[in-house]
Amino acid sequence: MKKLLLSILLASSALCRADDVRVSSPDGNLVVTVKCQNGVVSYSATLFDKPVIEHSALGLKTSVGNFTQSLLLLDHETTAIHEKYRMRGTKASENDYQANRLTLNFQDRDGLGFGIIFQVSNYDIAFRYAIPRQKYSGKSFKRALIYHEASAFNFPEGTKVFLSPQIGPETGWEQTKPSYEEVYSADEPMNGQSQYDHGYVFPALFHLPNGWALVSETGVGGNYCGSHLADYVKGRGYTIAYPDKGENSGFGSEFPAIPLPGETPWRTITVGGGLQPILETTISYDLVKPRFEASTDYKPGRYTWSWLIGQDNSINYEDQVRFIDLASAMGFEYCLVDNWWDQRIGREQLGELSKYAQQKGVSLLVWYNSNGFWNDAPQTPRNCMNTAIAREKEMKWLQSIGVKGIKVDFFGGDKQETMQLYEDILSDANRYGLQVVFHGCTVPRGWERMYPNFVAS
Repeated sequence: MKKLLLSILLASSALCRADDVRVSSPDGNLVVTVKCQNGVVSYSATLFDKPVIEHSALGLKTSVGNFTQSLLLLDHETTAIHEKYRMRGTKASENDYQANRLTLNFQDRDGLGFGIIFQVSNYDIAFRYAIPRQKYSGKSFKRALIYHEASAFNFPEGTKVFLSPQIGPETGWEQTKPSYEEVYSADEPMNGQSQYDHGYVFPALFHLPNGWALVSETGVGGNYCGSHLADYVKGRGYTIAYPDKGENSGFGSEFPAIPLPGETPWRTITVGGGLQPILETTISYDLVKPRFEASTDYKPGRYTWSWLIGQDNSINYEDQVRFIDLASAMGFEYCLVDNWWDQRIGREQLGELSKYAQQKGVSLLVWYNSNGFWNDAPQTPRNCMNTAIAREKEMKWLQSIGVKGIKVDFFGGDKQETMQLYEDILSDANRYGLQVVFHGCTVPRGWERMYPNFVAS
């Protein structure tokens, strides 16, 4: 019995040691160190032996358990990742992603399991969390609400920031914000307070004493909410924040939910001595996979747009003919017909306009209000994109008259319900060969690769 007790104590002591676990980039220059000390997990990073991230917190608070404290490191494994893939319409068509993956498995004081996965390429760090399906005290955990994420980005003293503030919900014109349209501050001190006291949006750029760092996230669709950075706290840095409760006009949860086993989206950090790695990174695409196959060979291209010059008054049949003619003369592929077309041109005449455009070698793109409950913007068409039934009817008609894409405007924030709407619009549009542009919206988070008919935000 004494021997058994001694063995248990020794094993427990081994689990609680503050051993460092390291994973490096394939070239060995970028090194991430993960530490589990007194049950709390953190990470840090160096590039060419110079600190780029100081000790920063990791962990989640969930409906399954509190995985920010009392954690024991059970085991870890490092594997090599190598993937080649092609993309259309982004900064690099041929991509060769090589990284080292570190998988760490933890257990809390109740014996509940929790994992952290790091992937480190030559200039990029990515991490996410994994929660297995499990049982505790007779209860089976098959789903999880994620109440809080402790993930932090603690940069060295003297760092300057290039950040855009997150604005509060139901603000701006006709309560259409937040919509990622605020101004970036340039080269400001790291310890400043955000303009609206709601933190900062992604992507976030930092000028370090030893280089640069770009922080963002990828792999967010209907599976999670969009996140941003909370305000800076000295000694802790910037932490992940979830949407404001008032976003989407108060409808839906401010925290995400996942089935188990499940994983969170990736948090990404691109670092470099200069700006070239920041400019050239493809990390937002490297970490994701296409969510569905393209129904057609999508060909995003150039378009004319009367609203840029004439605003709402230009949305009439005659002006649209002029801009179709201009697109044809310029060799552009498309003409975008903006808001109010259903009232100022009409559905029957839009069909005639699309036929005329096709005769000129041009295809139409058509504007819609995302609508539903979450904004007061009066522009029409409304109530065409907010439900599956409405989308099915509208997109079938658009395909029948030869329209090739839609521009959907005025979204309600970053809650999981809104992210699901983006994904549903893209998925439904793909069935009818429609490419999609979003406006008054969030930033894409790997969507260029996740959704083959996504064009831009």
